[in-house]
Amino acid sequence: MKRYGHGLVLGAFCPPHAAHHRLVRTAHERCERLTVLVRGCPDDPLPLAERVAWMREIHPEALVAGTTGDDPLGAVREPVDAVFTPERPAEDVLADPAAHWDLLEAPVRAALTRRVVVLGAGHTGTTTLARALAAHYRARGGVWARTRYVPEYAPEYRAARDGAPLRSGDFPLIALGQAEREEEAARDGSPVLVCDTDAFTVTIRHERQLGTRSADTGEIAARARHHLWLLTDHRGVESPVPEGREEAADPEGDERLRSWTTARLLTQLTRTGRPTAVLTGPHEERLAAAVAAVDALLATPPERR
Repeated sequence: MKRYGHGLVLGAFCPPHAAHHRLVRTAHERCERLTVLVRGCPDDPLPLAERVAWMREIHPEALVAGTTGDDPLGAVREPVDAVFTPERPAEDVLADPAAHWDLLEAPVRAALTRRVVVLGAGHTGTTTLARALAAHYRARGGVWARTRYVPEYAPEYRAARDGAPLRSGDFPLIALGQAEREEEAARDGSPVLVCDTDAFTVTIRHERQLGTRSADTGEIAARARHHLWLLTDHRGVESPVPEGREEAADPEGDERLRSWTTARLLTQLTRTGRPTAVLTGPHEERLAAAVAAVDALLATPPERR
């Protein structure tokens, strides 16, 4: 097999999938040095910088760069001895990501995963609903069997601090921890990820517990990429009685707090333009409504970013 000095792989990689990676690895075997050039256009559905980052992570053996110029070879400073391009048009992965899921590498899956947040006031069944929703999609089999559920990170964080009261500086750390666990799960899951709360929810908890907003937590929430928020209504859900007591110490006060939290979450979800579905009724009705909302989300192709 003839080997070349410097090889070039040229493509849009929008998104990169198994055929692209085979091409890059084949070119690397046949060249002493390899450059992968990712082409970008203004109407590309995925950002050029993100595609470059994906290819760099997946192919550390190559020099990966991006270009938006009309003369891509002009962006390569070293003379090129061989150019490798796909033999056939790229598959339209974005039209149906689930059908091509096994062709995608971890960072691409993480970017295309539809992330669904279940949130609500305390004792409104958010965890029960989130677990049931993830189980529903796992039961569909195929790629859906890998559907992940991301639990709330705050209890783990507080346990590590021996249950000490939270201060303002703790909330951004909780938001970051939640986001990191979501990213890890999205890289190894199905086309949908179910999250029990998110960084946005943490901003409301800071406001509720400390009476002020946390700018740092808000910035983390703004950077997060979620697609649907399922708000569990507090009405119709009984607040549990603390263990060891015959009745709650202040059930009326607890109900006022849950009412305030539900209203505040809905107000801020609406104000920030986050797609939201409010879940009411018994658990079975809430789960059915949640599935319908998620199915509607999955029926639409990923938006341009």
